[in-house]
Amino acid sequence: MRHTVSFHSSFVRLTVKFKLSVLCAALAFSVVGVQAKTFKWSSASDIPTWDIHSQNNALANGIHAAVYESLVYYNSRTFKLEPVLATAWKQVSPTQLRMTLRQGVKFHDGSAFTADDAVFSLERAMSKTSNFAVYTQGMDRVVKVDGNTIDIFTKEPNPVLLNQLTELRMMSKVWAEKNNSVAPKDIKTQEENFAHRNAMGTGPFKLKEWQPDQKMVLSRHDGWWGKAEGNVTEVVYSPVKSVATRMAALLSGEVDLVLDPSPQDLPRVRNTPALKVIDGIENRTIFLGMDQFRDELPGSNIKGKNPLKDLRVRKALYQAIDIDTINRVTMRGLGQPTGAMVAPQVNGWSKEVDKRYPYSLDAAKKLLVDAGYPNGFEVDFACPNNRYINDEAICQAVTAMWAKVGVKAKLRTQPLATYFPMIQRYEASIYMLGWGVPTFDALYSIQSLMRSVGAGGDGNYNVGRYSNPQMDALVERTKKETDLKLRTELLTKALALHNQDVAHIPLHNQVIPWAMKKNIDVVHRADNRLDWRLIKVN
Repeated sequence: MRHTVSFHSSFVRLTVKFKLSVLCAALAFSVVGVQAKTFKWSSASDIPTWDIHSQNNALANGIHAAVYESLVYYNSRTFKLEPVLATAWKQVSPTQLRMTLRQGVKFHDGSAFTADDAVFSLERAMSKTSNFAVYTQGMDRVVKVDGNTIDIFTKEPNPVLLNQLTELRMMSKVWAEKNNSVAPKDIKTQEENFAHRNAMGTGPFKLKEWQPDQKMVLSRHDGWWGKAEGNVTEVVYSPVKSVATRMAALLSGEVDLVLDPSPQDLPRVRNTPALKVIDGIENRTIFLGMDQFRDELPGSNIKGKNPLKDLRVRKALYQAIDIDTINRVTMRGLGQPTGAMVAPQVNGWSKEVDKRYPYSLDAAKKLLVDAGYPNGFEVDFACPNNRYINDEAICQAVTAMWAKVGVKAKLRTQPLATYFPMIQRYEASIYMLGWGVPTFDALYSIQSLMRSVGAGGDGNYNVGRYSNPQMDALVERTKKETDLKLRTELLTKALALHNQDVAHIPLHNQVIPWAMKKNIDVVHRADNRLDWRLIKVN
């Protein structure tokens, strides 16, 4: 469906009384046959890059999906897989998946999307500097059959390959070669490629402007092959760290939607006639990780050894956290306390693995005494301050709870853009992380977070470098197990082993409220991302 669009722009500087900030630039549109609508939204952080294979970040993945498309994607209402740039697929053999590509698709520069682009994009996702190896796990090679067909060969049968493909978006091979972006930007370095600040996909929107940490503008792509249910012609995103400023912008009508409203402001929003809140449990678990690799922790007063290598210490830190108080006071009910590293929607979860170790200061103190730390110890503690709901406040609460058993956590917080590269350089002794599961299968979590660090996505976010040969064996078995019942049992067994080892300290599954104007229609997704094709401004 093609739309003919003519527009002019006028930039309006918006002032919010909590602080002076440029929140957005609103463009006035006139659209032939359709009423033009600008959708303005905000959340705490900006995306780290526009390179679609550089950093596996949930916020970025959702925004990238407006511009770059994958071969298959989840339907936002049913969460069943549906065709996007692939129209059909067939399992030719247990290790060969044939995909028929959609014909007539054009990139934003008018060039055709072909099998060469699909092969290039998947190979790019598999490359050394890609942070998307967890989605290419098991892939051996990608082969062009003809101009509209590719074959994906796997090393072993992979029952979740299609789920993995939902997060592997397509880039133009010619564009990447022309613009020195054949390899993804390495997130561990400051070096940039062209694809870091520029984008050119096949999606319903084009990147018009990106001023990092200030403003992003997407405009509708008139030549998009699909048909949108929504009526949005422009998307303006304003990252604003201050939650008070974000909420003030919503309450004053300067933005249409806040993705991460403050829990304390939700009653007011719910009781404001012009506003509404849509709630849902996210498939994201918030947890704390611990350095179990170094022989001595940087900055700790314990010399010559690493307390976090001791199971008793890890369990003491776990049992010193009063998760119910955090949920009631800090999260105001926007957390679902969990003992599991995956949410209930994820294959492999069970009620048994969801049981938490009980909160007990006495038990925590005894464990520390037994481990040889009767007076506790000092330890570095790193947290993001603009990524998860009340992330910094949670870490402050945990710091106070640990102090009661003698553990002096030296808390430092950083914004998303610097925090994630920092922890991936293994520079944090204890750290906070939230892990969503785009495949809705626990392999995605256990491979990334619990498998020993290796190649092909193994342990790519195991930044505490936990290692257990038994866990590694379970991950490897699960990768290739095609008996779905047995496979689920293996996943549950791995999650139980994780709990036994206290490899991480699970806190809660996020309950995600979206706060918005009454005239906004969106479909709430468990992965906390907007479906750009469905948004309506009434």
